[in-house]
Amino acid sequence: MAQKKTVFLTGASGNMGYQSFLEFMKHKDKFNVVVLLRDSEKNRKKFAAYLNDPSVRIVWGDLKDYDAIEKCVSGSDYVLHVGGMVSPSADYYPTKTIVTNTTAARNIVNAVKAQPNPDAIKVVYIGTVAETGDRNAPIHWARTGDPIKISIYDHYACSKVLAEEIFADSGLKYWVSCRQSGILYANILKNMDPIMFHVPVNGVLEWATVEDSARLMVNICGDDIPEEFWRRFYNIGSGEEYRLTNFEFEELLLGTLGLGSSKKLFQPNWFTTRNFHGQWYYDGDELEKYCHFRANVPVKDYFKSLMNQVEPYFKLAFLAKPIAGLLRNTFMKKLANTEIYGTQWWIKNQIPERISAYYGSMEEYNAIPEKWEDFKIVIPSKKTTASDVVVLDHGYDESKAVEDITLEDLKKAAAFRGGECLATEEEYVDFYTPIKWKSARGNEFMMSANLVLKGGHWCPQEFPTDCEGKKFYWDYDKEASINPFFAQVWYPLHDKSENNVYTEAIFKGFEGFKD
Repeated sequence: MAQKKTVFLTGASGNMGYQSFLEFMKHKDKFNVVVLLRDSEKNRKKFAAYLNDPSVRIVWGDLKDYDAIEKCVSGSDYVLHVGGMVSPSADYYPTKTIVTNTTAARNIVNAVKAQPNPDAIKVVYIGTVAETGDRNAPIHWARTGDPIKISIYDHYACSKVLAEEIFADSGLKYWVSCRQSGILYANILKNMDPIMFHVPVNGVLEWATVEDSARLMVNICGDDIPEEFWRRFYNIGSGEEYRLTNFEFEELLLGTLGLGSSKKLFQPNWFTTRNFHGQWYYDGDELEKYCHFRANVPVKDYFKSLMNQVEPYFKLAFLAKPIAGLLRNTFMKKLANTEIYGTQWWIKNQIPERISAYYGSMEEYNAIPEKWEDFKIVIPSKKTTASDVVVLDHGYDESKAVEDITLEDLKKAAAFRGGECLATEEEYVDFYTPIKWKSARGNEFMMSANLVLKGGHWCPQEFPTDCEGKKFYWDYDKEASINPFFAQVWYPLHDKSENNVYTEAIFKGFEGFKD
């Protein structure tokens, strides 16, 4: 009988983490699971049934506690880093989010390196679709290697990009970054928060079911994963059926609950027109090829199954269609007008930074119809074979194998980003060791070719976050004007003549933050 593998799973009390934990429990003949949990009454109750399970070891602590992390890593064959601070908490506690998520990444890397044989441990980092920001049509088809472009004010994405850099350039032999999309799970309706209106109606997202995500975590620890799988970036999605516009998603979700159309609950001008995140994955099948995690449940059937899992009070509240009008005119309208984060609060109080980021200008906001019959709903083709698919240029010959990429290829890629590759032939040891680059703004930085070419990262000194001084800035208009690589994801959604207020000064919105 084969020896059981030991898996350290972070975030086991969250949506994806707990489903992954339950999936591992189906395979206790193959796996022992170590979980790191914050010591709370809720977590003790949730995991009470596993306190004496010989296949489960619970360590009480948190992600910022190195000793607790090291205790979990010790003896583990895999580290599945699912945990961290996420939205909506991340929107209210930006600095805490950045510190927590980057500290966790460093703790895990350092703990793995502290083991007798760090090369025997495989690390899986769960990134996010938010790393590449809004990709509305016509640039809604995305691949790993496309430009990192964090939506303005998205501090959660800032933390995830920084953490991804920590893992990718850590020097670990086995790591992988899987960028998670929006997760479908029972009780998703509990996320009633004003940021729900930050989502453009015509935006897109390729969703991942929580069950598929859990199977991914188990299958990624299988014996059949080849060497070539590691030290790469992947997008997590449940496939073509789950490519939805945000309007289609709302229609499916609310329709399944018995409310009919979302048009009964919302006004179109309550929603933003840009600056959220989401895309459909042109390379989404790559991860499925290795890990075979998709159940391929028809999306309408999946939404029907969600109805059977929601809390009873949701069923009671939503089964009566006449309640829709009441909800729209009271609860939903109140959410849209929530102070600091409500889209209608920005408009009423004329907050220029927010209006610029999410609409472009007040004139553009005023052009959004108040009635759905006047609003144009756009649903692009969902086939990767469609003639109108736009795939971005990465600035080098992508047909080359990693081992065949030369210094000349790196120089060409750097030039396409408006910068230079300053490494010499002697310094370019391999694709995964950091080398020196120079950005169009003249900043020099160290980063691996892998992170630049395959991850889509670029100069960290121009990264829009300084959590020490609480400064957040997004100078994207200028970046697009000097970086052709980045311009591909900016100009299709922004006018070249724009002079957005958020590019001219340090972000002024901290009065709403709680840390």
